Amino acid sequence: MEKNYHLPLYATKSAKARIPFQLFALSLFVGVCFIFVYRVSNIPSEEEAGRWAWIGLFLSELWFCLYWFITVIVRWNPIYRCTFKDRLSLRYEEALPGIDIFVCTADPMIEPPAMVINTVLSVMAYDYPPQKLNVYLSDDGGSDLTFYAMVEASSFSKIWLPFCKKFKVEPRSPEAYFRTAVEPLEDHVMAKEWSSIMKSYEGMKKRIETTTKLGQISEEIRKQHKGFREWNLVASRRDHQTILQILIDGKDPKAVDIEGQPLPTLVYLAREKTPQYHHNFKAGAMNALIRVSSRISNSPIILNLDCDMYSNNSESVRDAVCFYMDEEKGHEVGFVQFPQSFENITKNDVYGSSLNAIMGVEIPGFDGNGGPLFIGTGCFHRRNALCGQKYSDQECKANSKGWNDIKIEESASVLEDTSKVLANCTYEEKYTQWGNEVGLKYGCPVEDVLSGLAVHCRGWRSIYFNPERKGFIGLPPSTLLQSLVQHKRWSEVPSLCLLRGISLFPKISSAWVLPFAFVIIFHRAYSLGEFLWFGGTVQGWWNDQRMWLFRRISSYIFGFLDYILKLVGFSKSAFVVTEKVADDDVSERYEQELMEFGASSPMFTIIATIALVNAFCLVGGMKKAVIRMDVQSLVSEQFTLQILLCALLVLINLPVYQGLFLRKDKGRMPTSVTQRSVMFALLACALAMY
Repeated sequence: MEKNYHLPLYATKSAKARIPFQLFALSLFVGVCFIFVYRVSNIPSEEEAGRWAWIGLFLSELWFCLYWFITVIVRWNPIYRCTFKDRLSLRYEEALPGIDIFVCTADPMIEPPAMVINTVLSVMAYDYPPQKLNVYLSDDGGSDLTFYAMVEASSFSKIWLPFCKKFKVEPRSPEAYFRTAVEPLEDHVMAKEWSSIMKSYEGMKKRIETTTKLGQISEEIRKQHKGFREWNLVASRRDHQTILQILIDGKDPKAVDIEGQPLPTLVYLAREKTPQYHHNFKAGAMNALIRVSSRISNSPIILNLDCDMYSNNSESVRDAVCFYMDEEKGHEVGFVQFPQSFENITKNDVYGSSLNAIMGVEIPGFDGNGGPLFIGTGCFHRRNALCGQKYSDQECKANSKGWNDIKIEESASVLEDTSKVLANCTYEEKYTQWGNEVGLKYGCPVEDVLSGLAVHCRGWRSIYFNPERKGFIGLPPSTLLQSLVQHKRWSEVPSLCLLRGISLFPKISSAWVLPFAFVIIFHRAYSLGEFLWFGGTVQGWWNDQRMWLFRRISSYIFGFLDYILKLVGFSKSAFVVTEKVADDDVSERYEQELMEFGASSPMFTIIATIALVNAFCLVGGMKKAVIRMDVQSLVSEQFTLQILLCALLVLINLPVYQGLFLRKDKGRMPTSVTQRSVMFALLACALAMY
């Protein structure tokens, strides 16, 4: 046992078989160099048509080469980690650090309260000492409907938590568990409790959903908890006082479940909102939670979750603590990031939402190069690091030995009264470092990435942990627009030049075609192999390629323009909450893997216009070849690569053409989008011709 005491709490392993990848990357780099030699040595003269198109394409290729080079560096040495939770329990079971868990929601219509409380209940049921768990819900919608759901959840937790721990059920979100579990008929004791718990859950869910549909709380329900009186003073969701209610006080000896075991602390917070103050979206909500929790529980570790990202593994909290409590390197850790995983992904992942390759290769690659980014949810933070403390080896080593020194003894009512000021709009006016040097960063929709980088800049390192059983599972976008909006936070030159009769690639009979063919074929083959390795399908990979194309020509352009407009003062950063539920028709089309275009969006206009431009250019290029009867030139000479590229883009855009002209359901492309895109595409082709 003495020997085991000095063993590490986690292990780090480099990925296997990296030499083949490194040789592949080097060979691809040689191929890219040959392409650049061809571009530089064959620039058209000033008198020749297409000179500027050639130069523009060359600059684009340089940019993509830089992007590819960065991805190669990231993937050069990915590392993977495993934890030893048995060693953690053996050494520190009585001295485990407290955990403050933040769950954020913003709109009860888009993020249903029944879904929100499933996330809350899943983390309340962690396999961890309950007196060291403190769960906070930030309700930026300031909704009494969400508060009512939390009141119901606080009561249901008294029977749900003992059931989970007694029978070691997974996952511990009631909705996810009962959706997948089969009634245990062979175990009569469990079967009886299973039936009773499910009946209680269904009753609670029905009450919450009925109240949500009505849109108001009945007087009978309002009498159940003093907190409902707060809404007598609420003017609107954008204009209200701070509402803070401690629904379960974990320090209260009476706060126990049906078996007499203590319950985690459960807190509801709706920070103050007034039209005169900018609320800074999710970053502002997180910073308010950091301040309020420092007064109520002040745990040294903070877990933040989106309201749709329930805990799928009750031991993930112990996994994270292993990294912080490790005697040799734990004091260096600023945050531990778990991957984003999703349920309800269709077989071929029509919207490319699974992120398997990114989570399986790229982020482990970041971990091998100093640590991953903070990706917004499923992240365990060191409170001090998040609050601006710089890393100091000796100081952090000393502090890491005293996780539980701070004790807060005030009653729940006193803490409620004294903590409200910390969530007021005017608080950050007095302490202006919030959103800058302290807490999450303001001024950018991707506050998570910037905040993670700031933690790195202060000297901390981060950890990426991807266990076999996923730590957290959320809901993917079920429409194309939702997917593109989330990513808001190929160039058409070859196709248009084909229409004009300008060659941008070497003749098929030229030796210069070899580096182009090598880079294109082998790069895509590696991408496909990687996708299949992580459990995808060939059709899923094709859908993923389509979605990256759509994002690059719509989401990223709009995000870039939005940032430029913000810099010059014509726009403000906005945080868009994507819907977590879809109506039955949308869900049915999603299950059938039909793309959802049923909204009039500028993003759809861009996507449809570019798809039509490629179709027109392909038809125009083929027509010219047929009219000239120059089939030999078409097949074996200068336009072959351009025709193949154009045909590939047409093929990848087939769902767009179906949405424009063939589909009759509500998910088709709106008529207004079709008309605009046809007009813009014809105009682009006309300008290219003349």
